[in-house]
Amino acid sequence: MLKSDRWIHDQAVGGMIEPFQPSLVRHLDGEKREKPVLSFGCSSYGYDLRLSAREFLIFRHVPGTIMNPKRFNPANLEPTALHRDADGAYFILPAHSYGLGVALERLRVPRSITVICLGKSTYARLGIIVNTTPAEASWEGHLTLEFSNSSGADCRIYANEGICQLLFFEGDPCEITYGDRAGKYQHQPERVTLARI
Repeated sequence: MLKSDRWIHDQAVGGMIEPFQPSLVRHLDGEKREKPVLSFGCSSYGYDLRLSAREFLIFRHVPGTIMNPKRFNPANLEPTALHRDADGAYFILPAHSYGLGVALERLRVPRSITVICLGKSTYARLGIIVNTTPAEASWEGHLTLEFSNSSGADCRIYANEGICQLLFFEGDPCEITYGDRAGKYQHQPERVTLARI
């Protein structure tokens, strides 16, 4: 069953999402509506996470290099600068490239819940694809987020604003949770966590 805003609010009181924004924020200046942002916070049946300003890494092309998930080479990633202007703080994801960022909010997923992370339609309409990512029962930490720029133009990826939506699904109680088996991506910090095996 897909969980609603009421359930998300109740769970947030117990620390499921920190920091927690109880309603959807679309403007930083509230009633004036002069400073629009990519929405973040609790919606009807989900929660829009923000992208942390701490780190954003881009895969660079190294001729002759073949990526290997069993022997991931961090030298294939390079940090990108955080820029600021009147529209806000942002990273630039070059055309036809792939990048990694991290969620500002920390999650503590309950035992009978699996979370699915999906991209926001505003970014999708620019050609930015946020990889669909699960956070299994009892997973904790800051989600590492994966972005693909499928367009032919560089794109701004705004920090401290909405970047993806979480959907919370309740299932029958599982025998062993992600936390019970000490999954390899458990307790991710507010930094990009690289591929592990």
